[in-house]
Amino acid sequence: MRVAGYFLIGIFFGIVMFKSEAASWFRIYEMFRFESFHMYGIIGSALVLGILGIQFIKRKKMKDFTGHPIIFIPKEKTKTFSRYIFGGTIFGLGWALAGACPGPIYTLIGAGYVSMLVVFVSAILGTFVYGLLKEKLPH
Repeated sequence: MRVAGYFLIGIFFGIVMFKSEAASWFRIYEMFRFESFHMYGIIGSALVLGILGIQFIKRKKMKDFTGHPIIFIPKEKTKTFSRYIFGGTIFGLGWALAGACPGPIYTLIGAGYVSMLVVFVSAILGTFVYGLLKEKLPH
């Protein structure tokens, strides 16, 4: 039953992504050329909602579906700059080649863009290769 809830949330996410044109290659292109505020508005709204949501969860001491308290563990911060440069460059190149980051891949497949299946399979393979090389990469 819980899977059905996640499925419905995923469908809602896809509809919002598609209707807001956040999955549009042209909107992403506009963003990178600083020609439109559209994508920055969507990303900024998501950031603000995320901050408010996390603060709400922390202050209300909410629990997850299984009844366990939701705990946010602070991430260890290292001073390695290389991980951000290499990781950001690889992610950005993948985004530029595919025209979509991971969220819109599912949205575009659901909207009928069959060619995005190639991007999806490539993303899965990239994740698999990352898993193989993880210990050898800067973290």
